[in-house]
Amino acid sequence: MSEPAPKKLPKAQRREQLLDVAMAVVRKEGTDALTLAHLAERAGVSKPIPYEHFQSRAGLLMALYERIDAAQLAEFEEALQRTRRKLEDVAKVMSGSYMHCYLTIGPEQHAISAALKGDGQMETFYQTILDRYVDLYRNALAPYCELPKETLRLRCVGIIGAAEAISRDMLRGAISESTAATTLGSLIVSWLSARK
Repeated sequence: MSEPAPKKLPKAQRREQLLDVAMAVVRKEGTDALTLAHLAERAGVSKPIPYEHFQSRAGLLMALYERIDAAQLAEFEEALQRTRRKLEDVAKVMSGSYMHCYLTIGPEQHAISAALKGDGQMETFYQTILDRYVDLYRNALAPYCELPKETLRLRCVGIIGAAEAISRDMLRGAISESTAATTLGSLIVSWLSARK
């Protein structure tokens, strides 16, 4: 069943409407159901319209992920600006923000990130996103540790991997949000407190 769509929307509004419908498709039917033709049907628009906005299924998945990522980054940066400048406090804010974002968005983010691993273009896009997070974490944590730059970068890669794994446990109900955040925060502190 298609969702009603106004006949004529400005391009930016139409794109947001299509992304809203695409997220609803992922939530209800999974990423395998998300095709541009199915999106057009569900959004109540002609088939060429999603192609004009996203060009391909890969383009649509990347746009969805970028939208989620932008919300996460905004929440993280806002929370970081309000925290005291101590490693323990920064780690607590980082881990709490990470888990809150995943819980708010739900399992769709993991589903979309898994779908991004389907071809070279999407793999490159996803790696770029991960590299951006590594840089963000490294820059946020650098003032609170004495690790060499490359060692800190590698530990941030590990932090992000741990965060992904812990958030999956949280989303399947194995642990609470507070336990997930506390666990990740303690890993950050211990990994950055170690000298080697």
